[in-house]
Amino acid sequence: MPPFVAPALVLLFVGLVLAAALKDALSFTIPNWVSLALIAAFPPAALAVGMPLSGMGLNALVGAGALVAGMVMFALRWVGGGDAKLLAAVSLWVGWPAVTTLLAGTAIAGGSLAVLLVSLRSAQLRPLVLLGPPWIVRLAEPGEGVPYGVAIAAGAFAALPLTLFGASLGL
Repeated sequence: MPPFVAPALVLLFVGLVLAAALKDALSFTIPNWVSLALIAAFPPAALAVGMPLSGMGLNALVGAGALVAGMVMFALRWVGGGDAKLLAAVSLWVGWPAVTTLLAGTAIAGGSLAVLLVSLRSAQLRPLVLLGPPWIVRLAEPGEGVPYGVAIAAGAFAALPLTLFGASLGL
């Protein structure tokens, strides 16, 4: 296999995760194609970085566990469906034990994002925010949700250096 294949596939992961975060920030949605593309790109990327089949199986179990947890969080209305699917797809890529960093990074970034949004939605800052672009105005709308795909992306990038995929990029 040519030496550029593994880094190219890992950069595809990075691009897809960034696309999900950006789309979520702009529209409060994460398209299904992003999560499906992440899942489809995982097997060739795993083979390209030399991940053994047992490692691929373990990563698949981690992704499946994240999907179940995401479905529960979605049922409780804690996250959106796109967030749950993105978390599962990213968990598939990071596997064990990096999933712990993914979850911690996502939680920290999610809390920080929530504090930022509460500030933007406050009576003091809201008048200034209304002068911004439409997507910022929507983020600052009281009662609006939290684009958690942004937090998942932050967690993914915190976990990536702990994986074989990060190693293929020299992280």
